[in-house]
Amino acid sequence: MKYKYLFLLIYFISLFGVNASGRNALAQTDNPPIAAASDLKFALEDIAARFRGDTNKDVRLSFGSSGNYFRQIAEGAPFQMFLSADEGFAFRLHQAGKTEDRGVLYAIGRIVLFAPTGSPLNVDAKAEGLKAALAGNRIRRFAIANPEHAPYGRAAEEALRKLGLWDELQGKLVLGENVSQAAQFASSGSAQGGIFAYSLALSPNVAKLGRYSLLPAELHKPLRQQMVLVKGAGETAREFYAYLQQPAARKILTQYGFELPEESAK
Repeated sequence: MKYKYLFLLIYFISLFGVNASGRNALAQTDNPPIAAASDLKFALEDIAARFRGDTNKDVRLSFGSSGNYFRQIAEGAPFQMFLSADEGFAFRLHQAGKTEDRGVLYAIGRIVLFAPTGSPLNVDAKAEGLKAALAGNRIRRFAIANPEHAPYGRAAEEALRKLGLWDELQGKLVLGENVSQAAQFASSGSAQGGIFAYSLALSPNVAKLGRYSLLPAELHKPLRQQMVLVKGAGETAREFYAYLQQPAARKILTQYGFELPEESAK
């Protein structure tokens, strides 16, 4: 265990440096590292590009599963901001003293049932096509994110259980490390279908590879997505955090299928 923390310390010093005053080195970077749930990949890249154009400042985006980033930040990984697909991870980091506060609810996510071009799976909101394909033994592989650490994987499992299809899919599931990888498995034809983030299905890169149907929100617990500033975050990270709450960024989120918090409350 001590070697893991030694590695983190060396990485921290080499990447950010340590100043003589002993102030938090996180705040010394001009291009702060941001950890983001992978369902945000296309939306957040667009927002960061607009932020760059408006402010002449930049951020370094990393995408992965919220659960993995939660653990990394809890162990000292030098991210300045965390955009989680599950508000619970953000709250737990605050309880552990890693963040400035409990953060801001920035979006509500949704999931889709997706079938790649040429798949025998017909997609629909009630998953009748999936039921028929399973009954006809036409599904060999079905992709979702790993429910153990990916919020969208948990939502997919909840939906499949409510639809009565979870047990039937055992042995056919292909688990992505995160929801972006699950989307890659499903859209590439490596699987006959899958369930992943609506935001990824709306991206041109994925949409051209198949067809999808938005699943009812009632099939799973709400994907309440929370962002937090890590203690010691610098000025650029703070500006990006504020920028994400402005109309221009929020408009991009809605274009990628995210519901804004006030909309979900209606």
